[in-house]
Order: sequence, then C-alpha cells, then structure tokens
Amino acid sequence: MIVTVIGLGLIGGSFALDLKTKKIASKILGVDNNELHQKEALEYGIVDEIVSLDDAIKQSEVIILAIPVDSSIKLLPKILDSVTNQLVFDVGSVKHDIIEAVKNHKNRKYFVASHPMAGTEFSGPKAAFRGMFKDKTLIICNKQDNDPKILEKAENIFKKLEMRLLYFDALQHDMNVAYVSHISHISSFALALTVLEKDESNIFNLAAGGFESTVRLAKSSSEMWTPIMMLNRKFILEVLDTYIEKLMDFKRSIRLKNPEEITELIQKSNDIKRILK
Repeated sequence: MIVTVIGLGLIGGSFALDLKTKKIASKILGVDNNELHQKEALEYGIVDEIVSLDDAIKQSEVIILAIPVDSSIKLLPKILDSVTNQLVFDVGSVKHDIIEAVKNHKNRKYFVASHPMAGTEFSGPKAAFRGMFKDKTLIICNKQDNDPKILEKAENIFKKLEMRLLYFDALQHDMNVAYVSHISHISSFALALTVLEKDESNIFNLAAGGFESTVRLAKSSSEMWTPIMMLNRKFILEVLDTYIEKLMDFKRSIRLKNPEEITELIQKSNDIKRILK
C-alpha cells in the first residue's frame, strides 16, 4: 500500500521506517512544511517522495498525522474533507480535543484516534529509528466511532509493528497520560531550570546517572510540548496540585528535621514497585 506521513519528525519518521522495513508499505509519501526536514527525510530514506498534501491524499491508502496536536486539530478536518475510504490516524498525546474537532464530520468514521506510548527526547528526521514501536503500547480512543473495516486495518498495522493495543475513552486517556507522561516532562523541565539557574559547572561535572535519567526529558521539543500542556491543562493542573503537595511534604519534613516523616514518605513511594517491576 502507499502510505502518507504528514510530519517527518521522530514519530512520523519512525513509523515510515518501520512500515517499509516490515513491508507493510510499498511506498512512503512525505508531507512537511519544513524544507530541511523534507531534505533529511529523503536523504535518510525515511520517505520515497515529498509531495503536496492534496496529492498525498489522492494517492494514499493510509494517512498518518504526526504533527503537534494543535496543528493536527486544525488540519484533520481538511484531510477528512478529501478522503473517500482511506484510513487516517494521528499519533498525538491529547485525544479529546482532536476527536471533538471532527465528531460531526461526515467522514469521522475513517479517523482512528491513536497514541503510541513511545518516543525519545530528540526530534526531527534525524531522530527517527527502526523498531521504536516494538513492544510499546498503542492506545486507540473512542473506537465505537470508527468504521469496523477501517479500525481493523489500523489494528492490523499496529499489530504488525508488534505493538500492544489498549482501548480508552478520550477523556480517560487524557487523564491517564497526564499522570504517566505529561507530569514527567514538566518535572524534568522544572529540574533543568532549577539547576541551570544555579549555573555552576561543578554541578554538571558531578551529574551522574540519576540526574541524567531524570532530566533527560528536558531536551524535548517545545513545539510539541507547549500545545500538549495547553490542550490537556485541566488534567495536568490536577496532577500538578498533587505533585506540588507531595513536594511540600518533603520540604516541611526536611525543614523540621523530621527523619521519621522523611522515611515514611520514601517508604510510601517505594510502593511504586508494585507497578514498575
């Protein structure tokens, strides 16, 4: 099949590479407004051809929307205006708003709202790599709104990429990812800002594995993460309230020189081992 990837960054580029490697796609068409990304996607063999959006939709059986979530919300209705019986799926980290944007569209049934729980802190075509999605979770939201054959086509593609499929309501999805993904990035951004404010080279010279793994996500793209925080602000603010409360518990215990309370907080946090083996 011919597949179009709109947005040739980390996620879109990695999908393109895997679809070719697994022989799911015979040809990958690329659509991207960034001329450097176009050039790199061709140079690294991510896509076979760069085309206009209109040409891509006419030629493709599958259309992957892999651009920032705010841009996806604007572009998706235009894509659905032009499809006839093609599968369209996105890869965004916020699902409710994009589904709302097309809930009354005549071709809504061709859009599968999906979110691969995969990625790195890097961006652009250079960051794309084969095998990113193997053994990762792929969430499909509001599947009841899909044409059964279109949904089955999407599921088959994800399964061939060796992904685990979960099905959520869009609001349930957005709440859950606020806890497991969005707060992690905000914590990393805040820690990076805290250390950079100190601006002492000795701190970075002493930085070891724990610091590097915690602050790694602070390298992530603002182009992607600012829209996520804006669109999912309701759930993110709820998580932040709880997170700040726990930080204040530690602050109070340390200020009061209360080792028993510090120990209790740490031991309670150790219970995360039930979830993360």
